[in-house]
Amino acid sequence: MKLCRFQLDDGRSRVGLTLDDVSVVDFSLAGVERLETLLESEDPLRLVEKLAATTTRAHRIANVKFLPPLEQHEVWAAGVTYLRSKKARMDESRFSASAYDKVYDAERPELFFKSLAGKVVPHRQAIGIRGDSKWSVPEPELALVINSHGKVVGCTIGNDVSARDIEGENLLYLPQAKVYHRSCALGPWVVVAPQEEAARQWTITMEILRGGAPVFKGETSVGQLKRSFAELAEFLCRSQVFNHGAVLLTGTGIVPPDDFTLAVGDLVRIVISGIGTLENPVVAV
Repeated sequence: MKLCRFQLDDGRSRVGLTLDDVSVVDFSLAGVERLETLLESEDPLRLVEKLAATTTRAHRIANVKFLPPLEQHEVWAAGVTYLRSKKARMDESRFSASAYDKVYDAERPELFFKSLAGKVVPHRQAIGIRGDSKWSVPEPELALVINSHGKVVGCTIGNDVSARDIEGENLLYLPQAKVYHRSCALGPWVVVAPQEEAARQWTITMEILRGGAPVFKGETSVGQLKRSFAELAEFLCRSQVFNHGAVLLTGTGIVPPDDFTLAVGDLVRIVISGIGTLENPVVAV
């Protein structure tokens, strides 16, 4: 079950169910105007199935504009959760290398704030690269959708765009390397009630196109994620209150080579086999 937020020509925000990547069932006729209504319900999957069985109005995907699949969620991220990411972080930063080495094996994960909901970039809208960075990369990630009770209720695709040179210069610069205009993309929808055992079989691929031609392609598996979904969610929710829930990016296992940087006009395409495709062009910010 793939829940999405979308707009038609009237500009109104709607909630729907994507069917076979061809059409979107419009739940507004059933009185459901917010994604939070579904994700915060006692049994989201059962409620979605009930709505799908009683709602008949649908729109062709070609006629809808996808919105970010969240409303008031905070977006957070976990770092150094894949061995490949650990090595890349250590390589980029002599100053902070030991910190990345230690956090990979530590009981407590690295967690950091990434974005407010209103700043999240949706599917097909532009992500950004900083003007004061010479080494910027996309980071394709599985994103956990967590409700206000700390339960993982869905998954989506995330892109944690990062300025590696800024982060590598000093670990304390991480917020500037990670949190800026158009640095977080999510979408296009939320897969409801994923089973972790099945999700760990999913593959994550990323392709970067420049002038229509591929300049980088990489692949990993969710199964390479070191920490469990429940563990990451539990640490995020410790001594925290998320009244509207949160989205947690789980880290990346795909890292372009050190001589690669994003350029204005590139197109980043991320595919997670159990979810779909998140695609974003690149602009300067």
